[in-house]
Amino acid sequence: MTTTAPSTVRAGDPAARGAWRRPDGANAALVLADGTVFWGRGIGAERTVVGEVCFNTSITGYQEILTDPSYAGQIINFTFPHIGNVGTNAEDIETVTPAARGCILRQPITNPSNYRAGQHLNDWLRSHGLVGLTGADTRRLTRLIRDHGPPNGALRHAAPGREDAELDPAELQRIAKDWPGLEGMDLAKDVSCRQTYSWDETGWRFGKGYGRQEHPAHHVVAIDYGIKRNILRCLADAGCRVTVVPANATPEDVLRHKPDGVFLANGPGDPAATGQYAVPTIKALIDTGLPIFGICLGHQMLGLALGGRTAKMDRGHRGANHPVKDLETGKVEITSQNHGFVVVPESLPPNVTKTHVSLFDGSLEGLKLEDKPVFSVQYHPEASPGPRDSHYLFRRFIGLIEAWKKRKKD
Repeated sequence: MTTTAPSTVRAGDPAARGAWRRPDGANAALVLADGTVFWGRGIGAERTVVGEVCFNTSITGYQEILTDPSYAGQIINFTFPHIGNVGTNAEDIETVTPAARGCILRQPITNPSNYRAGQHLNDWLRSHGLVGLTGADTRRLTRLIRDHGPPNGALRHAAPGREDAELDPAELQRIAKDWPGLEGMDLAKDVSCRQTYSWDETGWRFGKGYGRQEHPAHHVVAIDYGIKRNILRCLADAGCRVTVVPANATPEDVLRHKPDGVFLANGPGDPAATGQYAVPTIKALIDTGLPIFGICLGHQMLGLALGGRTAKMDRGHRGANHPVKDLETGKVEITSQNHGFVVVPESLPPNVTKTHVSLFDGSLEGLKLEDKPVFSVQYHPEASPGPRDSHYLFRRFIGLIEAWKKRKKD
């Protein structure tokens, strides 16, 4: 966006005196808790949202990212400039109702250029009540997050003719400062299913779309802390009939389905907050000896159930290019990630083995129990978006299920 004033200004900067004034043509703004203002053109719904501002480095899959329930409470700053160029469609979603608060883009959205496009991104955002900002200096915002951590921010898209009245940086800064932040916040309860349901849809195939698992060999119960649809598809592709239960399911709720294995899903918020009700269930399920596989929030709460602790990261990992080393095989896989909390490895008991580490910062990316068929990873092996290097983990889970069933039979 071309303006007569800087598109990004910071409160209290003498050189920017008067720069809080709205530039010509700006009808939207992101204001951070420290008073930094990013002006631009609004897209999507005309409303105000507040959340933690994070950045994602993926160059594909913006629709999957925006519909990932793990982004509840967050405003996503996309580092890739050309977001929206392939439009949106009804297939590339990870949940029906997006939980993200909004998005920040560098370039205006172009008209869709893809044979699968069914709707313009702007129209799609508006239909879901999501707010967006284009024309922002996303590089500067990314550097700010890199250097100081993810800030609270208030994003407002003003109604036509209401720009001067609604785009008050001081008011938006107050909204951002008053928001409590993700630490200590249980968001899994907001994005989890309310009722138990069955899943048999398999992965997408070119020219065929999604399929059905008609001859499942195993039955997995997935605890939904904010599960992505492609996780369920990967489990179905691996030969599983899947029963999905809510985040607050008790051990009895899970075991009455007579599962061959239990899956602990991804999800948003602080694992210690969700763990208040989830950790006792996970502990009881571990004691049964059932095979258990967790990812993301499920991985973090498994760590808590095993006696460890979690901590909020300075910046978090969000993107589709994160290198992770499998310590058991020595192989390096490029992974899709989205998390702002991490399991502290030093807090884990001796019977827990570290299996994967991040080659970006050395943080813990995977663990397993030595005496039970239980393991988890911090990243997203189902991808969507992202590389498929880690699909083998679903086969590893099936291997544990088959071994458990054999022991049970013998």
